[in-house]
Amino acid sequence: MDPKNFLFVSLDALIGDVAWQLKKEGHNVKYFIENAEEKDVSDGFVDKIDDWEKEVDWADIIIFDDVLGQGKKSKKLRDQGKFVIGGTPYTDRLEDDRAFGQEELKKVGVHILPYQNFNSFDDAMEFVKTNPGKYVIKPSGEVGNIKGLLFIGEEDDGKDVIQVLNDYKKAWSKKILSFQLQKRVVGVEVAVGAFFNGKEFIYPINVNFEHKKLFPGNLGPSTGEMGTSMFWSGPNKLFNATLKKMEPKLVEEGYVGYIDINCIVNNNGIYPLEFTCRFGYPTICIQMDGMINPLGEFLYELAKGEAPKLKTKSGFQVGLRLVVPPFPFNDKETFKVKSKDSVIYFKKPINSNNNMEGIHIEDVKIVNDEWVVTGTSGVVLIVCGTGQTMKQAQAQVYNRIKNINIPHMYYRDDIGDRWYEDSDKLHNWGYLREN
Repeated sequence: MDPKNFLFVSLDALIGDVAWQLKKEGHNVKYFIENAEEKDVSDGFVDKIDDWEKEVDWADIIIFDDVLGQGKKSKKLRDQGKFVIGGTPYTDRLEDDRAFGQEELKKVGVHILPYQNFNSFDDAMEFVKTNPGKYVIKPSGEVGNIKGLLFIGEEDDGKDVIQVLNDYKKAWSKKILSFQLQKRVVGVEVAVGAFFNGKEFIYPINVNFEHKKLFPGNLGPSTGEMGTSMFWSGPNKLFNATLKKMEPKLVEEGYVGYIDINCIVNNNGIYPLEFTCRFGYPTICIQMDGMINPLGEFLYELAKGEAPKLKTKSGFQVGLRLVVPPFPFNDKETFKVKSKDSVIYFKKPINSNNNMEGIHIEDVKIVNDEWVVTGTSGVVLIVCGTGQTMKQAQAQVYNRIKNINIPHMYYRDDIGDRWYEDSDKLHNWGYLREN
């Protein structure tokens, strides 16, 4: 394929690594970041712009990185005949408004967990006192992107949920305007996703296992993501019982991009938790390492509504984040003192292509030929490994990390370990069976 012009439009500098990958493939790339504090992310890796709308005519394809209103922009351009990867107001709402997403699943015959929506912390605390049990607190709207606010109750009487609700009332009442209490069930947490070209799903699908807690052993506060293990599959029972049922609505919307649904499953059934109606981060970076197709060619054909034949590696992919203080918390002073402008040191030179395999950027820029930490979040790199077995993929990713040194960096050393027990359960329950 001849080089194409790709325009990336980002709210919070999520998609820089994808833009960088397409530049390495020989395409022309321009990247816009709206958040003023994140504007220098990816400097030196790709060309940056200050006004994306002036570049629309230049672009062969426009890619939006998030929900939170990006779908409205995407739909407008798509209606004008532009090739766009991005959502619609409807698909944005599937992710941003948890209750709406659950009700849309219910409409197409997917079983959902009992939940209650609240605008008052006092009302929610009274509800738990009256209906004791284990609940999950899920903030809605923009604040829902602060993953550390999601809380999973452990106590049968719900006292831990009441305590956290009271804490949020004191500290977050001006930002958490609505939230959901969802009944908690015990099982395997697994997500299934696929690319969609506006007309149909593109196979194979992706089955992935997120690791959201900060510390190994699934301990500590929730984060946006610490790492993910995954594999590619033909349509299976898990996919057909959930995401596949949304296909007619996605066709009606003309949705183009990647869509994923996270679930809890056990021997009693499949219970969807939430949608991701966009690329996942770091999911898309890990997926890239499992895709044989040139990414730019695949995305261009997808945006045009074609059905590109997605070729993927067999076996497994594992990816994890290397982070620095204050992640997963927001503390500008700590970030400034401990992390900002820290140099990322590679023991073997990064100008060797072999040493760059499996290395993906997040909040990084190039200064005087050196990679340095920037942005505000403390999320620095994603490191990936692949293999015919999960153990091989794990061995490769952790071996690659040995070549990297960032002051104060930390990461989980158990990404993928869940697979050994989870796979037995999922296979026994029949959810991974292709049909």
